[in-house]
Order: sequence, then structure tokens, then C-alpha cells
Amino acid sequence: MSPFGFDHSVTAGIVSAKGRSLPEENYVPFIQTDVAINPGNSGGPLFNLNGEVVGVNSQIYSRSGGFMGLSFSIPIEVAMNVADQLRSKGKVSRGWLGVLIQDVTRELAESFDMDKPMGALVARVMPDSPAEKAGMQVGDIIIGFNGKPVEKSSKLPPMVGSASIDRPAEVVVLRAGREETISVNIGELPDEQLAMLGKEPQPEPDEKETIMGLVVSNLTQKQRDELGIAEGGVIVEEVQEGPARTAGIRAGEVIHDWKPLCHGCR
Repeated sequence: MSPFGFDHSVTAGIVSAKGRSLPEENYVPFIQTDVAINPGNSGGPLFNLNGEVVGVNSQIYSRSGGFMGLSFSIPIEVAMNVADQLRSKGKVSRGWLGVLIQDVTRELAESFDMDKPMGALVARVMPDSPAEKAGMQVGDIIIGFNGKPVEKSSKLPPMVGSASIDRPAEVVVLRAGREETISVNIGELPDEQLAMLGKEPQPEPDEKETIMGLVVSNLTQKQRDELGIAEGGVIVEEVQEGPARTAGIRAGEVIHDWKPLCHGCR
């Protein structure tokens, strides 16, 4: 490694976390370390104390352009899987389930009679996706994938991304308080910018959409000014059957960062 052109440099540090998701990459479970990575040594190996390569140094979090204590490495099994795919077929493919998900908060867990928050709540099922074809529904809570527990929503994308394409996967969901196992034939991830979880284009202010049983529309700038909201926010126009009604959300409430602000509340 050659940070700033200094050949054969080595830095040391500790592992802060495993399985980190970054804003622009949901499918790689990054290893977070405090190993100093600077221009010139990204792409180098991350060793453990036994001298084994456990990752490939990839990027840093920085506001200055230099190292600030947060480094991220691609796990070696992910890197080797990519290398194998490139050798065998010349491109990298990722598995696709076709759902938009969110975390299960403590409040949502209570509304679903769960002992503790866990899993990934299905907020939307994409049209003509593997999930839709398998019968997955909005409001399902995914708690297991191919025999592995889904502790929180960020754990699911790497599991799906590494799953075999055109092969069935066993997805365990909580539906109406009961566990169900659904067999889903995993598809190939289409245009990543559109299919990435949580990255669906937002509607224009006068458009309406239905999410988790809520019919909502974006706030106008005038409404944001009246409520003191800098940006974003939707107003609930109708509450249909679903998890939102179970959680007690009512028509007329304004949702901003998933926290209802009183607007005609009682």
C-alpha cells in the first residue's frame, strides 16, 4: 500500500463493527475499522492478527478528504464472490427480492404484539417482482432468510444480494401475528439505482401514493412553512386496513421523519 506515494506502508487498528450498510451501498456488509486509509492505500488487504486477509480496504468517511477515524473494508468472502463471477461470466449479478423495507421500531413492534423490535417491515412490494409473485404483502415482517435470522432491516439486502439467482429462497415472515414461510424464486437485480431499497423516486407534491395502508400526499411549501418543516413531510389523507391503522395513525396527521406531528389531532 502506498498512501500519498509512500510505498510499503502498514497501519494498524481495531474492528469497530461488522455488517455496516452505507448510504450508497446496501448490498455490501462492510467491516468498519479505525485503520488509517488515505489516498493510495485503498484497495489494499485488511489482515487479522493471524496474518489472514479478511477484507479489502475500500473507502473512508471524511469531511476533509483525509482520514478521520472511520474506514470501511469489503469482507473477503464478498470480494472473492465478485472475482469468481467476473471469471465465470464477465459480470457481477446480485439477487433481487423486490420489496421496500424499513426498520421495526419499538412502537411498531408493540403494535404487532412482538416481544422486541426485529426484522424488516415490508412497506411496499414492487410490481412484477419475485416478492409479488410469491405472495408477499405490505405489512409482512421478514424475520428470516434462507435459515438466517434478520435482526434488522439493514441485514436483509446483503443476504438477498448474495443469494443464488433463479433459485428458491425460504423467507420467514410474521403476518397477522403468525409465522409463515414463503418460497421466493430470487430474481436478478435490475437497474440498481431504481431497485436499491429505499431509493425509489419521490412523488411530486400533487401526487398521491399508498404506503402501508396510508394514502398520503406531499406537503406543499405553504404547508411546510405553516408547520415549521424545512423539507419533506407528507399529509395522511386516508387510512386503510393495514399496519398503519393498527399503529393508530389517523387521517389529517402530518408525518415527518416517520414521526406524526399534531395537525387536527385529538
